[in-house]
Formats: sequence, C-alpha cells, structure tokens
Amino acid sequence: QVQLVESGGGLVQPGGSLRLSCAASGLTFDYYVIGWFRQSPGKEREGVSCITSSDNSTYYADSVECRFTISRDNVTTTVYLQMNNLKPEDTANYHCAARHGSRPGLGLSYDYWGQGTSVAVSS
Repeated sequence: QVQLVESGGGLVQPGGSLRLSCAASGLTFDYYVIGWFRQSPGKEREGVSCITSSDNSTYYADSVECRFTISRDNVTTTVYLQMNNLKPEDTANYHCAARHGSRPGLGLSYDYWGQGTSVAVSS
C-alpha cells in the first residue's frame, strides 16, 4: 500500500520559513518523480515544484522560484520542500504526489497523493 505522508505545515508570519516533509512508503522510491502541489479554497490546484530521481533535476513554478527549494533523500524515502520568504499568497494546503517514471513536470498526471499539510502565512 502506497502512502505519502506530509508534515511540517503551520502558521508563519510573512517573510518566515517552513520546511515541509513528504515521507513515502510502499513504492520503489527511486522510480518516482515527486512533486509538491498546493490548493487554497476557491482556487485551482497549483503545481509548486518537482524533483526527479535519476539526476535530482528540480522544477519550480514561477511564483515560488528562488524562494522554495525541493530536495529528496532516497535512503529515507523523504522529499523536502524548504520554503523561505513566505508570502500570504502561499497560504494553502500542500500535497506531495508521486509519478512513476523519470519524466518530470507539474502539469502531468501523478499516480499517488498524500492528504496534505496546511500552511498559513499571516501577520
């Protein structure tokens, strides 16, 4: 049974930082691209970032470029999203997702999804 479990969300002031974690189990982690997505009420889901396994290539949405950093640990099968200089518009529920294969992309179909962790940026 594949499980993706997110953690690390919370309430933070604008300009602050959070690190989200996505712990994966039940899948051959090395075979999957892992992505982070977010959704806030009334808005469509947005792809935030993804990382390949083969060469750790990373991709970011323009809205988070230079503020967020994605990384993965293939030994602990965990993916991290370091979020710096957070803005109120980053407020959302953040989900990680796994896509089998090596082709990266935030607009592609993902096979497994976690339940999400909530991030709120407010003063």
